[in-house]
Amino acid sequence: MPAQASNSPQLILAFDYGTRRIGVASGDTLTRTARPLTALERTAALPWPAIDQLVQEFRPARLIVGLPYHMDGTPTALTETIRQFARDLHARYGVESVLVDERLSSREAEGELREARAQGLKARRVTHGDVDMVAARILLERWLQNPAAVEPSHAPAPARKSGE
Repeated sequence: MPAQASNSPQLILAFDYGTRRIGVASGDTLTRTARPLTALERTAALPWPAIDQLVQEFRPARLIVGLPYHMDGTPTALTETIRQFARDLHARYGVESVLVDERLSSREAEGELREARAQGLKARRVTHGDVDMVAARILLERWLQNPAAVEPSHAPAPARKSGE
């Protein structure tokens, strides 16, 4: 599925990859807005059938994947796994897949949801799935604000500086 020309409106899907769930959000470049979609439960295998369905339904021009780093910028235990997930998305769907720094996105999502609950905008308790979906939305909003601040999924991992 080829990507649309970059100057035409594009629909985007974003993924917040976790060990138990993958949060998913959608957005578009015309309105520059994003919304949480779903949280896909993880087992030992990735939920490819559910991802297949989302990609088929939304037909995104680009896929955004949150890339975890420690606060000091060093990779986490999941960083390389998530790089591979982004490469797999690109290979599987033929859609550009880019990586966006996800530092503090889950914490930001928790704060937003806690505030919404305190204001009565969210009646039920906040679940981990809610946090994952909102974190995916935050990743997509970060990309919409600065599309140049990405790492292509097909690029090699950045070289580490000596002494790291």
